[in-house]
Amino acid sequence: MSDDILSKTSASNGAGSPDVIGFYDEDTGSCQYICICPETRKAALIDVVQTLDPKSFSTGFAPAQWALDTIAERGLELEWVLDTHPHADHLMAGAWLKEQTGAPTGIGEKVRDIAALWRDYYNAPHAFPVDPHFDRLFADGDQFNIGNLDVKVMLSPGHTLGSVTYVVGDAIFAHDTLMMPDAGTARADFPGGTAAELYDSIMRILDHPEAFRIFIGHDYGTDSREEPAWESTVGQQKRENIHLKDGASKAEYVARRETRDATLALPDRMLAALQVNLRGGRLPEPEEDGKSYFKIPANRF
Repeated sequence: MSDDILSKTSASNGAGSPDVIGFYDEDTGSCQYICICPETRKAALIDVVQTLDPKSFSTGFAPAQWALDTIAERGLELEWVLDTHPHADHLMAGAWLKEQTGAPTGIGEKVRDIAALWRDYYNAPHAFPVDPHFDRLFADGDQFNIGNLDVKVMLSPGHTLGSVTYVVGDAIFAHDTLMMPDAGTARADFPGGTAAELYDSIMRILDHPEAFRIFIGHDYGTDSREEPAWESTVGQQKRENIHLKDGASKAEYVARRETRDATLALPDRMLAALQVNLRGGRLPEPEEDGKSYFKIPANRF
């Protein structure tokens, strides 16, 4: 197993609470997770990265292989491969993980609406038939299990129109809504995203008990903190999040978020990532030479 992937384990807090292994993709600042039922040793992978070199457009599966090696070494059984949304800054590894393990893939059902939105950007009216590429499309309020752990699905729009949060016992996989408290919250300026909806989603997440753990989708450090981090609690976010503390109103939050978003560039992998992630992590269909090609819209952003 590669030793150059930063990882940390958050231990179960007792019955119904998962062990969570977080591991980090330095190139994209992405936080990925192995969520484990301590009783049954069954596990789910959440938001695992397929690597992409934005200069050569070569792809790879080092983080995903690290996750599979970790699962094997710990004697775990992979039960689910989950994503929270079609990511804009990295390619999903879901399809490859299913090929390697047979574990079913899942994402929120509103990925269909995201696909419809992006068909226009790519001028591809028949592209991205979502249903064949995911085994389960979750609706708000759906429930399922990882071993003996109860999982609740929450629709959490704002960053995208179809993002979902997975609440597994006392662990909240909050993806690209919240950042670490010293970094604030996620951007809401991608197509289909709105700061107002993001605020509502965050408030719904923070309506859980204060001791619940929150695992985020990205961390880039701060001026005062170089080491990446990805775990906080509901209480810490309420008290310390720089975009939310001191009783910021919804209007104040939206103004703050939109002002910040206006300064941000697009992620350098975004226009490649969406056409892969809406296919569950599969590259575009090979052409007659057997190779896949990306289609990049010019002057649309």
